[in-house]
Amino acid sequence: MSAKSLLLKGITALVGITAVLFVAASPKHEVHVEKESWSFQGFFGKFDRPQLARGFQVYKEVCSACHSMNLLSYRNLQEIGFSEAAVKEIAASVTVMDGPNDEGDMFERPGKPSDRFKAPFANDQAARAGNNGALPPDLSLIARSRAGAGFGAFEGADYIHGILTGYEEAPADFKMTEGMNYNKGFAGHQIAMPNPLSDGAVTYEDGTQASVDQMARDVSVFLTWAGEPNYESRIRTGLKAMLFLVAFTLIAYAAKRKIWARVH
Repeated sequence: MSAKSLLLKGITALVGITAVLFVAASPKHEVHVEKESWSFQGFFGKFDRPQLARGFQVYKEVCSACHSMNLLSYRNLQEIGFSEAAVKEIAASVTVMDGPNDEGDMFERPGKPSDRFKAPFANDQAARAGNNGALPPDLSLIARSRAGAGFGAFEGADYIHGILTGYEEAPADFKMTEGMNYNKGFAGHQIAMPNPLSDGAVTYEDGTQASVDQMARDVSVFLTWAGEPNYESRIRTGLKAMLFLVAFTLIAYAAKRKIWARVH
């Protein structure tokens, strides 16, 4: 390939990238994500157990049809308040492939608490085939991967909530790609995932009204916990360390005063 052809290709690519960045940065197409208030925020934050249980229900009944959570096992649900019997029942409600057996064959069996959450598709190719070519991301670390400066000054839970509540009709001057859906909380405002939530999509066992906003908040908190299940213990350890350092500083200061008081 000639140097001239390489130069033309480079210029074309640069123009394309610039156009994408311009669209993304344009005020008309800004990503709109509200800063929400979450129970787990702050030094004394903690996850609301009933909300985590509702969030798991939303994932199980809605999200799990397309999205896997490969890093989570059913037994982890005991950490958010599910009893051992309930976890066994949840695990047994799915069929998993196991083996090989003594004859060298794979076989199906009911799930066990030690099993990972069952994925909706056997592999990525099957997932793409079932979603018009789009690969639904695994949700195990979705909240952590979307938190921080890389995605703006909002929590991963804000990002998830913003996506799930961001579906609306595209503006008249917005050019939509065929098969895509308009979402004000998604970069570029075009997302392959259809709106997964509608009022009353699930029936909460605790009687909470299942509005779109409520379901979005609940599953956002569940996915935040899933990405960092040791968050609360880490916060408690940090508080203990701070208290120790304060006490140590006071003792050291008192010792210094006593020792140097005899020096004239």
